[in-house]
Amino acid sequence: MRSILRPFRRSSPVAPTDDSDAASKVVELEELSARGSAGGKKILTVEDEGAAKLLAHGFTKSKKWTILTVIFLVQISMNFNASVYANSVTGMMEEFDVPRSRAMLGQLLFLVTYAFGCEAWAPWSEEIGRKSVLQGSLLLVNIWQLPAALSPNVATVIVARCLGGLSSAGGSVTLSLIPDMFHKADQQIPLAFIVFSSCAGSVVGAIGGGIIEAFLPWRYIFWVQLIFGAIVQLMHLFMVPETNPEALLDREAKRRRENGIQPDIYGPREVHGSLWQRMTFKKTCTLMWRPYHMLCTEPIVGFLSLLSGFADALIFSGLSSFGMVLQQWNFSILDIGLSFIALLVGYTLASASYWYWYRRDGAALKKNPTAFKPERRLWWLLFLVPLLPIGLLGFGFSSLGPPIPWIVVLIFAALIGIANLAIYMATIDYMIAAYGSKYSASATGGNGFCRDFLAGLAAIYTTPLYTNIKTGTKWQLVVPSLLLAGISALLCIPVFVFYVHGSWFRSHSKYAREVAEENEHHGVDVVSADSDAAKTGPGQTGDVVVEAVAA
Repeated sequence: MRSILRPFRRSSPVAPTDDSDAASKVVELEELSARGSAGGKKILTVEDEGAAKLLAHGFTKSKKWTILTVIFLVQISMNFNASVYANSVTGMMEEFDVPRSRAMLGQLLFLVTYAFGCEAWAPWSEEIGRKSVLQGSLLLVNIWQLPAALSPNVATVIVARCLGGLSSAGGSVTLSLIPDMFHKADQQIPLAFIVFSSCAGSVVGAIGGGIIEAFLPWRYIFWVQLIFGAIVQLMHLFMVPETNPEALLDREAKRRRENGIQPDIYGPREVHGSLWQRMTFKKTCTLMWRPYHMLCTEPIVGFLSLLSGFADALIFSGLSSFGMVLQQWNFSILDIGLSFIALLVGYTLASASYWYWYRRDGAALKKNPTAFKPERRLWWLLFLVPLLPIGLLGFGFSSLGPPIPWIVVLIFAALIGIANLAIYMATIDYMIAAYGSKYSASATGGNGFCRDFLAGLAAIYTTPLYTNIKTGTKWQLVVPSLLLAGISALLCIPVFVFYVHGSWFRSHSKYAREVAEENEHHGVDVVSADSDAAKTGPGQTGDVVVEAVAA
């Protein structure tokens, strides 16, 4: 048991695989630099005079964190939109005389379309640039708030929510800015910062929604979303520059041609033709299908994404179940909204703990860049993931109501919050390390898809789950949480399996093997702890570790 809980650490000269799409861009740019031209056209690369300083890696520390702060608010806004809707449902039911199940369709369809929207926007941020894509997304999301706020019927609200979900780029674009600006050894703390905003946004929506519902008509739910969205869009427009490395090199090459400095120079993207020449139908379909394919065929992606999605769905289940439970202590709408602060406390504690581990690991990696293997990213999660079933068990039994103090409910809710953020943070981090630069975006895209999709489904099952089991007895609110606790306990098991046997699964992964072969082709060492690992399988002594040596 001690060997399972001890952090994976290696003294052999290996380091985790590159962990971002930006890393693959750097490799491509280096290859172009070596060739110097393509199709008879000279290509501007990072090694050309004055080019490297134009990239986002060269931004000052203060500029990088200013950008991250704006992206933090953008992500808060997007997730605020997802959760605050629940507080408009009662008002819509009264004004439009519709059942709760129909009014809640706006919650369901927004999150489900959000799941697909994130994947649809991602490839375009690579080809057009981060800023243009995110601006387009924010503009469309804000536009669709208007028909919802002015809607004459519930159908208009539902359609507007569908379009708003599809228009939301989400983490598929915002997280891409991190590898644009930070080198591999420095990425984890910025990643934790943005992941915190993603989780916290849903809670801010629940807290703010309770205040709005208590004091304002239901339509203000959408007006507040519009005001918040417009503010962050303007902040993004004026404070966040383009960070995509190829977009910046294209821009500089065009400037040099127009000024006559280098009339024959072209950027690494424009040398391949226009946007429509580069983004063929086949290429677009391949890029957009890959996250779903990996979700279904890669055990690491599939099981960890299910766990991550289930944890996030619990938060959206809480938007309905919290009210049912806390009304036993005569909580008002405002009190119920403020009770979500418990989740925010949990997120803060989990994030702070990861910042500590990332600083510690970062210091070790600076001394020895080859210190850890990818499974190291799951070590702290081994201790935090059990808080998910524990929190649900405690939440369930405390739902018996008085004389149990209401604070007990919130303490266990905070434990669920700790587990939720830790699961999202660690699974994203591990997938980035496990699948390298080439496929990490698709792997993490599957994770994000599950979180949004399963959160959307929570709008369907939560109310029936908490009203149709043991109805009228003291166990009505207890048993559903106990059922969810049992499911969560089963979903936690793969974390321990992948921590111990993750290298075996990576050695049998088509995508991980391809990345390893490309690393070897580019002169990267492939280190094997045991050459027979690919044959032995999990549970035996073989343990292939495929990792890239830092340049």
